[in-house]
Amino acid sequence: MTKCKIRKNDTVQVLAGKDKGKRGSVVSVNLKKETVIVSGVNIVKKAMRKRSEADQGGIAEIEAPLHISNVAIVCKKCGPVKIGYKMDGDKKVRVCRKCGDIL
Repeated sequence: MTKCKIRKNDTVQVLAGKDKGKRGSVVSVNLKKETVIVSGVNIVKKAMRKRSEADQGGIAEIEAPLHISNVAIVCKKCGPVKIGYKMDGDKKVRVCRKCGDIL
């Protein structure tokens, strides 16, 4: 996959999985693995090793990646929607397919 309609800092809603219905902003997008990391969603516990004297080891809670197909971008008016594209002058912009607003 080389293209993705979801970008960093977009507000998305989870469509499937243990956190279905939760909303958050996208922290990062991995196009090779087709995954996104959403803030406050899909929290898992991970054992962290102590690396230095100042750093503390133990069990940490981190945000695990979700597959891109399990999240949908959120329009301010409509809620979770699919994305379309329109030309705005010389720029190509993302629009909501329900109401036509620019995302």
